[in-house]
Amino acid sequence: MKSAAEALRLLREGNHRYTQGIVDPDVVDRRSAASHYIEKQTPHSIVIGCSDSRVPVELLFDQALGDVFVIRVAGNIVSRAQLGSVEFAASFFGTRLVVVLGHSGCGAVKAALQHRQNPSPVVSPNIQYLIDAIEPNIASVPVNEDTDDSDITHDVHDQAMRANVLAVVNKLCAESELLKSLSEQDGLTIVGAEYDVHSGRVAFLETA
Repeated sequence: MKSAAEALRLLREGNHRYTQGIVDPDVVDRRSAASHYIEKQTPHSIVIGCSDSRVPVELLFDQALGDVFVIRVAGNIVSRAQLGSVEFAASFFGTRLVVVLGHSGCGAVKAALQHRQNPSPVVSPNIQYLIDAIEPNIASVPVNEDTDDSDITHDVHDQAMRANVLAVVNKLCAESELLKSLSEQDGLTIVGAEYDVHSGRVAFLETA
């Protein structure tokens, strides 16, 4: 079982390779030998990422099959299903690093900001669920409610994206006694991170 520090190092190094256009030959070899992972998986990291098609978690960290336990949902939010998935990997596989990964240009975060400015009905109750999950996380981010959607600046969007990430980081231990116990007694580390879709770089925001 890899420690959280070792797993974080692997992700940092992998993202550096990705931004440089380099692929680790060992990663390629393990992808071609996928049969090794049919009976057992031992991921070193759990990543809660956004469903955005521009944020392919394994690729941007240059990780192979079996390296990362990925949970993707629009806005990288956490409901009971995502929370249970994190608990599953942390308890059954011994994974000791959890990364909550937001990204620039997140459509779900933008939709929540727009809804704050103009709280009109949303096209679907299921989309409304996503917005309702994000809005409390970004309540501290100032928006001008007297202007229209087009006036949301990149800076405001980035502030909201980071606020949402850090709120989810805090929520994981606040709503899971299992994760709280593993964090306090068994080396589980939960970090926030942001992915820049333009540069390909991942910046880690904080460690628990």
